[in-house]
Formats: sequence, C-alpha cells, structure tokens
Amino acid sequence: MVSATGRATGPGAAAGVPVGAEELPLLRRRVTAVLVVSQILGGLGVATGIALAAVLAKEISGRESLSGLAPTATVAGTALLSVPLAALMTARGRRPGLVLAYVIGAVGAAVVVVAAAVGSFPLLLVGMAGFGAASSANLQARFAAADLAEPDGRARAISNVVWATTIGAVLGPNIAAPAGRSVRGLGVPEASGPFVWAAGVFLISALVVAVLLRPDPLLTARALEPATEQSADGRSLRAGIAAVAASGRARLALVTVTVAHTAMVSIMSMTPVDLGHHGAGIDLIGLVISGHIAGMYAFSPVMGRLADRVGRLAVIGLSVGLLGCAALLAGTAGSNHGQTAAGLFLLGLGWSAGLVAGSALLTDSVPQAARAAAQGLSDLTMNAAAGIGGAVAGLVVARASYGWLNLGAALLLLPLAALAVLGRRG
Repeated sequence: MVSATGRATGPGAAAGVPVGAEELPLLRRRVTAVLVVSQILGGLGVATGIALAAVLAKEISGRESLSGLAPTATVAGTALLSVPLAALMTARGRRPGLVLAYVIGAVGAAVVVVAAAVGSFPLLLVGMAGFGAASSANLQARFAAADLAEPDGRARAISNVVWATTIGAVLGPNIAAPAGRSVRGLGVPEASGPFVWAAGVFLISALVVAVLLRPDPLLTARALEPATEQSADGRSLRAGIAAVAASGRARLALVTVTVAHTAMVSIMSMTPVDLGHHGAGIDLIGLVISGHIAGMYAFSPVMGRLADRVGRLAVIGLSVGLLGCAALLAGTAGSNHGQTAAGLFLLGLGWSAGLVAGSALLTDSVPQAARAAAQGLSDLTMNAAAGIGGAVAGLVVARASYGWLNLGAALLLLPLAALAVLGRRG
C-alpha cells in the first residue's frame, strides 16, 4: 500500500526498501537495465538452439515430415508453462517466475543433448518442451518492463526490452556452427552443440535476474495501486479471462499476438528445411535466420514509438500488411535465396509490430490487478496456436510445398484485418 508520504511500503518494497514516487524514474531505468541484460543472454540461448532444432529432429527421426515437431515442441512447452509461470508471478512477482523459467530452459537444453546422444526422438521433444520455458521468460520480460511504465509510454517500454533480444538473437544462429564443432569427439551430433551452450547461458540469465531484479516491478506496481484492487480473487487466472472477455480491445490484442506469432512460427520453422531443399548450407541458413531475427527485434523501438504516437490499432494494421508481404515473398522465392531472406526479414518486422502493439493494447485494456493473469493467458493462447501451426507446417511442406504453407499463413491474417478495421470504427 502507499503511505501518507507517498511511499510504497507493501509487497512491492522488496527487502524492506520503500519506493517513493520520486524514486520511480530511477527504478524504471534499473529494472529496464536488468531486463535488457537478461534478454540479451536469453535471446542468445534460444536463438542458438532453435536455429538447428528442425535439422536435429530430422537427423534423429530420419523423417523430414517430423522435423517441424522440434520447434513445435518448444512452442508447446512455452504455452504449457505460461500458465503456471503466470500464476507464480501473480502470487510472488516477476523475479521468481523468470528465474524458474530460465532454470527449466537450461534443464530442457541438457535433455536435448542427452536425446541426441542416445538417438531418442521422444526424449528430444521432451527436452525441446522444457527448452521452451526460456522463450516464456523472454516473452514475459516485456510485461515486466511495462509494470512501472506510464500509460503513454508502455509500448516503448515493451519495445525496448524486446529490442534487447536483438544482440543475442542475431548472434545465436551464427554461432550455431562453431557451437556444433565444439562438441566433436563427445559422441553427440554436431547439431546438439548449440544446446550445450544454451544451457549455460540460461543459467547465467537466471542468476542475473535472481540477484539484480529487486525490488520486484510487478509487486511494486501493485503496492502503488489503491488497496481496494489487491484481493487475490481479482488477480486469478479466471479474473484475467473475464477481463479479456469484457473488453473488445483486449480481445483484439489477444487475436493480434496470436495470429502474428502463429504465422511467424509456422513459416520460420520450415524455412531452414526449404532452404536446404534449394541447396543452402548451414552458414547460409544461419544468415537468413539472423536477418529474420533482426527484423523481429532490432526495429521494435520503432514499433513501440509508433504505437504510442499514432495508436495501437494503426500498428496492428501495419503488422498485417508486413506479414502478408512476407508470405508472398517467401512463398514464391523458390531457389532465390535473396528473396527468401527478404521475406523472412519482413516476417520478423510484422511479428514485431503485432507483438509490441498487441501487448501494449492488452495491458491498456484490462485492470491492473488482472494484468499478470491476462498476460499469461495471452502467452498461452499465442504459443498454443503457434504450436499447432508449427506441427501442421511440417505436414504441409512434406505433402504439398513451402509455398502452400505461406498461403495458409496469409489466410490467417484476414480475420485479424477485419477485427482491426472494426476496432477502428468502434
């Protein structure tokens, strides 16, 4: 709660340190700095592993049609873990949830290495699901940045943390090859090397958050709210679902992040396989994925500032346009690797616009007490849908073509475009 002097002395004042209004700007900067460091490390670990996930799955299973299940298992793990992690954050704050997510991600990466060593495809999928917890931590960090932000600066706060992932995420695919070479002589496939490195990086991320993310931003934000909003029932997952259901803009936000993430994951996960069909080697695949990840993260501050200045709905419309152009370019590229790279870059830009604007709109549209639960619901929905999309993507490419996959992803954008138009008219 807030004392008569304007200082928060409730659960947000971690370690007994009160937080006054005059201290909030400094606290915001410190929280952002810690989240930036953890995002750089987390992005490095996730991108290093995911770059060769489909390749490793194909090596172990011996079937191309199953290659899409490895990244799909990662997305499924992210979705399944988003609810318990959101529940933990709702009860105890951002810090415990982020630390646990990174630790689970490290364990998952270690299981992937074991699965590669023994040649077990089911065990590989279990490990990839655990690996997905690190992605959940990276996603939830954007909401941690928004906890203490001013309403007219939430999109920028979210985008700044999303941007921080650029450094690790772009570097990750390019160090996949040396990471693979580093495990030669250990009796495991080279494609599992990135997961050895990822496990160590995730543990460092967990340590950074555990030691430095104090006081907890979510608990501090709650301590600054009126006491009437602090009931446990008001912070439950059910309350989060009810808050989203009661707001048309919250529903639009949920659809935005879900469609953008599903389209991105479906196309991105099978692009390495399609590039391989057209003669691309691991180094070229790494460069294309790096360009895609640069599109995802490097320009997120631009998307955040646009969302704050011209509005969330306008940037959602931009997301639809970029994703549609990406599907057109990638789906018709064939052996033109430059065109594929351009399509994947636009795919990343479209995802960035949708994620930043949709996340900000969701945070704007629900009460503070229910935000953590609503945000967990958002991550559950977007990753569950993307998991299904990734699984279907492998089957579509195996039985039809990569071009048909892109057409299907483009069709997903039509309902979102309609909702965005209706939202502007409303």
